[in-house]
Amino acid sequence: MTSIEKSVVAKLEKEGKKFEILVDLENAIKFKQGRNIDIDKVVVTNDIFSDVKKGEHAANLKSFFNTENKLEIAKIIILEGEIQLTTEYKNKLREEKRKQIVSIIHRNGIDPKTNLPHPPLRIESAMEEAKVKIEEFKSAEEQAERVLEKIRVIIPIKFLVKEIALNIPAKYAGMIYTPVKKLSKILKEEWENNGNLILVVEIPGGIEQELYDELNKIMKGELEAKVLNTR
Repeated sequence: MTSIEKSVVAKLEKEGKKFEILVDLENAIKFKQGRNIDIDKVVVTNDIFSDVKKGEHAANLKSFFNTENKLEIAKIIILEGEIQLTTEYKNKLREEKRKQIVSIIHRNGIDPKTNLPHPPLRIESAMEEAKVKIEEFKSAEEQAERVLEKIRVIIPIKFLVKEIALNIPAKYAGMIYTPVKKLSKILKEEWENNGNLILVVEIPGGIEQELYDELNKIMKGELEAKVLNTR
């Protein structure tokens, strides 16, 4: 159990009254996200406060929560209220978002001069050089376009989506779905009279070659691919 010294405050205001509890930060976040975690592992004490710092306990709990069960009240405070985040935790969130953004840009972006993806380390370096600010409470997807615009002044890059036709010999047809579905979206599927499988897939430009490499491991170089559309 987290010690009181390392706990944070979760708080909720109802009808002008404040209710605060002490919680383990990581477990409280997981609980709020709907993860399966016991409330006993979330709360540090069973006390319900009106002001944690002053040590003042809340009164008339039943009139506000329709129960006097403090664990049930704690659940309501966590789910409906706010959890105090430490600077360390905010930094952790930002680092996680940064890695996700780098991955999105690497998968979707290419160097228009070479038509190849930039290595993740090059993208990270460009983000640092451009002094990109990562927002911990916005999704990586929301921030990727803004980050892309920032780093364009550092490295040539653009987002690209391709539609590609894949001609799969019959003997490999049952073996290729896992890598294809992992890396791309299947738009069309057609079986030819000779048993060959034709797939039209949509794939981010940055991982086109990765798809070819994965399929050629299975097909021993027999893959035929044709780019149908680029946008």
